[in-house]
Amino acid sequence: MESAVVGVVVVAVFLLLLLRSGMRVINEVERGVVFRFGKALPGHRQPGITFLVPVADRMRKVNVQVATLPIPTQEGITRDNVSVKVDAVVYYRVTDPARATIEVQDYAFAVGQVAQSSLRSIIGKSDLDDLLSDRERLHEGLALMIDSPAAGWGVHIDRVEIKDVQLPESLKRSMSRQAEAERERRARVITADGEFQAAQQLANASRIMADTPEAMQLRLLQTVVEVAAEKNSTLVMPFPVELLRYFDRAARNLDAAPTPMPETPETQTGTATDRSAPSDAS
Repeated sequence: MESAVVGVVVVAVFLLLLLRSGMRVINEVERGVVFRFGKALPGHRQPGITFLVPVADRMRKVNVQVATLPIPTQEGITRDNVSVKVDAVVYYRVTDPARATIEVQDYAFAVGQVAQSSLRSIIGKSDLDDLLSDRERLHEGLALMIDSPAAGWGVHIDRVEIKDVQLPESLKRSMSRQAEAERERRARVITADGEFQAAQQLANASRIMADTPEAMQLRLLQTVVEVAAEKNSTLVMPFPVELLRYFDRAARNLDAAPTPMPETPETQTGTATDRSAPSDAS
C-alpha cells in the first residue's frame, strides 16, 4: 500500500515537472513560432501562457514592435554629377512572424542591406535639388524600393527618412555665393520697383499741382512749417509767392502768343515789286 502511494506521488511529481518544462510565457510585444521535430507549425502563438510538447517542440520568439534601423552613410554621385554623402533611418516591423523566421536567416540584417543598396540607387537617380528640397517624394520612393523585397519576408516598412546630406566644401561655398547673388538681385529689383512707384506718384502730384496753383502754394507753406520745426534752421523768403504767380502767368501768356513769320528775301523782293508797279504804269 505504501509503495503504491509512493509510486503515485512520484508519477504526479514527474507529470508536474514535465508540465512545467513545457510551459512558456510570451510577452505582449512578442509572437511565438513553434517547431515540432524541426518542422514549423502553422500560425504562431499569441501572448500569454502556452504549452509545448517536451522534447518535441522548440519555440522561437519574434518581436513585433516597430524597430529602428539606422543606415550607414552612403557616398554616391547624383544625376547632375555632384558627389554627396547621405545617411537615413528605416522604421520597420514584423507582420508575419512565421515567414520572418523561415524565409530569411536574419531579417534585420537583410533589411539593412536592402536599405543601403536602395539608398545608393536613389542617390544616383535624383538631382541635388531633389535631395535638398523634395525629400518627401524621395522618402516614398525609398520606402517602396525597400518594402518590395521585405514583404516576402513578412516585414513591413513603415517609413524611411533621409537624415542628412553632406556636401563638399567647394560646393557649399558656390551655393553660398549663389544665394548671396540671388538676395542681391531681389534687393535691387525691390529698390527699382520702389523708385518706379515713387516716380509715378510724384508725376501724379505734379499734374495735380499744375492744374491747381493753390496746391503749389499750400505745399510751399507746408514745407515752410516743416523747416521751421527745426530750432537750428533759418528760413529766408526774398520775394512773395504772388510774384511767382505773376511770372508763371507771364510765361504762359508768352507761350500762348503767336510767333510772327520772319521775312525771307523772296518776300522782300515781291513786296518791292508790288510797290513799284504803279509808278511804271503812270
